Amino acid sequence: MSRKGEMFAGLSVALVTPMNADGSLNEAMLRKLVDFHVEAGTNCIVPVGTTGESPTLTHEEHDRVIDVTCEAAAGRIKVMAGTGSNSTAEAIRMTKHAKAAGADGSLQVAPYYNKPTQEGFFQHYCAIAEAVDMPHVLYNIPGRSAKNIEPDTICRISEACPNIVAVKDATGSLDQASQIIAASDLTLLSGDDSLTLPLMSIGGSGIISVVGNLIPQDMLALVAAFNSGDLKKAQELHHKLFPLCRDMLGLSTNPIPVKSAMKLIGMDCGPVRLPMTALTDAESQKLYQTLVNYGLIS
Repeated sequence: MSRKGEMFAGLSVALVTPMNADGSLNEAMLRKLVDFHVEAGTNCIVPVGTTGESPTLTHEEHDRVIDVTCEAAAGRIKVMAGTGSNSTAEAIRMTKHAKAAGADGSLQVAPYYNKPTQEGFFQHYCAIAEAVDMPHVLYNIPGRSAKNIEPDTICRISEACPNIVAVKDATGSLDQASQIIAASDLTLLSGDDSLTLPLMSIGGSGIISVVGNLIPQDMLALVAAFNSGDLKKAQELHHKLFPLCRDMLGLSTNPIPVKSAMKLIGMDCGPVRLPMTALTDAESQKLYQTLVNYGLIS
């Protein structure tokens, strides 16, 4: 079956938002990150998702990050802008801005905190899809949004909205992912780095990655090995990546560990904003050892 969102297959990287020491946006570093991923061969970059600290950016900053990312991308790499909200009207406004800025698609997180009904999810996504004619990726992450978008609802949304083309699945449930893949023509992308290979094995098409901020080439190699039928190589890369995914991302809430890791490997993207806080000394030591073990620092 051909799937609607194959334009977003492969490796998408959920970009961190670089900040200066005073907490302001570091636009120069953001442009460098875009260049880094163009050179690495990353298929798509995703600004202002959770990894990009979207909850603590002002609306003006949110729009500006998308503007700078699209300017720097300049058609060299796809841009999937994080423009979701728990307010449908706000999501529509941000998504219209992203389209005008030149984004190739939007990432629409499940409305968080206010816990819509399944009918509420359906109407929310249909309203966005109708208001903004561009490809949209639905993002299901009940661990952060406090409510699961059920597979039947996702399939119903897909049928009603041709421009909702993919789902980023961060449920951790292979059963749920299997149901969506079997019952729809949506492209399924992993929302958890460590589940990239398992989800591809049941018909997923790639990953929206956090560790890809550090090692895009290894994530690309895993996807390429699986797609070429080299399961042994894909498994080797999975087992190489797994300790990094587990030990780094398990240290603290995303994006705290990945921003700390980027500083340690010479890609300093500045501090996180409150209520996110820096790693403790003990956590920093564990992170350092994890990066040594992976070979990122000596």
